[in-house]
Amino acid sequence: MITNGILQLAVYVLVLVALAKPLGAFMARVYEGKPCGLDKVFGPLERLIYRICGIDPTFEMSWKHYAYAVLAVNFLGLVVVYGLLRLQGYLPLNPQHMAGTTPDLAFNTAVSFATNTNWQSYGGEATLSYLSQMLGLAVQNFLSAASGMAVMVALIRGFARRQTATIGNFWFDFTRSTIYILMPLSFVLALVLVSQGVVQTFNPYAKVAILQPTTFQEPVLGDDGSPVLDEKGQPTTKTSPLTEQTIAVGPAASQIAIKQLGTNGGGFYNANSAHPFENPTPISNFFELLSILVISAALCYTFGSMIGDTRQGWAILAAMFVIFLPLLGVCYWAEQGGTPNLTAAGLDQQAGADQSGGNMEGKEVRFGIANSALWAAATTAASNGSVNSMHDSYTPLGGLVPMWLIQLGEIVFGGVGSGLYGMLAFAIIAVFIAGLMVGRTPEYLGKKIEAFEMKMAAIIILVPPMAVLVTTAIAVSLPEIIKPSIPNSGAHGFSEVLYAFSSASNNNGSAFAGLNANTPFFNTLLGLAMLAGRYLLKIPILAIAGSLAAKKYTPVSAGTLPTHGPLFVVMLVGVIVLVGALTFVPALALGPIVEQLTMVE
Repeated sequence: MITNGILQLAVYVLVLVALAKPLGAFMARVYEGKPCGLDKVFGPLERLIYRICGIDPTFEMSWKHYAYAVLAVNFLGLVVVYGLLRLQGYLPLNPQHMAGTTPDLAFNTAVSFATNTNWQSYGGEATLSYLSQMLGLAVQNFLSAASGMAVMVALIRGFARRQTATIGNFWFDFTRSTIYILMPLSFVLALVLVSQGVVQTFNPYAKVAILQPTTFQEPVLGDDGSPVLDEKGQPTTKTSPLTEQTIAVGPAASQIAIKQLGTNGGGFYNANSAHPFENPTPISNFFELLSILVISAALCYTFGSMIGDTRQGWAILAAMFVIFLPLLGVCYWAEQGGTPNLTAAGLDQQAGADQSGGNMEGKEVRFGIANSALWAAATTAASNGSVNSMHDSYTPLGGLVPMWLIQLGEIVFGGVGSGLYGMLAFAIIAVFIAGLMVGRTPEYLGKKIEAFEMKMAAIIILVPPMAVLVTTAIAVSLPEIIKPSIPNSGAHGFSEVLYAFSSASNNNGSAFAGLNANTPFFNTLLGLAMLAGRYLLKIPILAIAGSLAAKKYTPVSAGTLPTHGPLFVVMLVGVIVLVGALTFVPALALGPIVEQLTMVE
């Protein structure tokens, strides 16, 4: 069983690496405006969009103009989603007659999908109409992903250009990201998912008779729809017969395809990709897993191609794998080893012919431990946030891995575009440290790294940890407010809160699943953390792009640090891990680390 699991992990990594070059080369041609093979199909649509919107795609923008455009399109998306959620009870394509959401939940959800976080404080099939899922969430899955890719392209141009005040046109990058990359890939993936049994329909939820009728306790409601309370103030219930089951269906496949490819992660169903209608087979699981990382990995090659040195892109991709693979191994080892306290009690958790072994709590049998651990690592490395198992049920060390991958800043692959530009910010810091070591002005890709770039890079690496730790501190300092939302006490309860704010501040969106975050307090604070984690990074990145584009090219000399070899990869990984370790180890010690030590006593 373990050999089979390792083989599955190896096949996944090999396929991912094999796809990085062809897809990366294709995207480079898209952003450079060169023929890419889809021009005859989508070229007329692209030109029509420019004509209708009055856009001149050849107009060059300064970094400030580019930033205004990014913020404008994201703010408009936020407002539209908020309005849809509040008014969905009056809008069409609502066969289940879902009512509008509360103001705090609408705010949280609108911010979540506009920022590419896709944190969900609700169950999709029980809360949102088809219109809200499609016009609100699915559309934002495209637009938020495309805006991140556009910012990444602007930063690449900053490295590639010399002594210019512009970094491209946001509307050109944004439009081509959507119609040449995200839409075609999503269409193909949606067809694959439908072929595997993922639902795609506008029909109302299906009702089927259950084979064994039973009874259940139903709350008694008053005339105003609120629960009737007894003399102790508790809701009263009545026994009701249960003879049929409601099966939620809807236009799921189309939303799932872009949620994975765009590293969005918001599930059509509350159980997300553990639900059999979202992810029914091992084949659908493999393609969804592959789509989580494939664009982010390929963008590394796009980066190298657009700056004229593909070795630089391979070096960045190698650094990502150097961090990702060991952490994936730790997660798989921890889950396959089983729960420590059960092992200490003498229970057999070893894999064998009669059992899969390990910790199967919260995991789907059809996927097993290997694919569950791989998904947990991939989704948190990639800022995706979808899940095919419940992280709250992982062992302490197994749960630490996805949490720490988020806390590293979502740069190990990361979100489409955002992961790469976050990694390049760390690369700037790495060459700066190298320059300090040898006593010369640091250079990266022919551009001198000076005070302005370092100030912006410092903001980029400081904002997410501050957002995580400050919001977590605020939450845990108010026990009377958050205690009803945390069924688990002690270290595990703290881990749930820490994970939630780590996920929101780094725009991941996954959750430990044990925290009830659908309260005004959590919805508001998590929403503010999402905004800080997205836009307080995008603006400094664009500022760096503008500053680099204005610089002249500095020829390579004997004192220049080569940034395409193993030495730089090791140094870059060291900077990332040290920043992550020094920042979050104290908080992790209060959560999963102390929980692990308690369980093995």
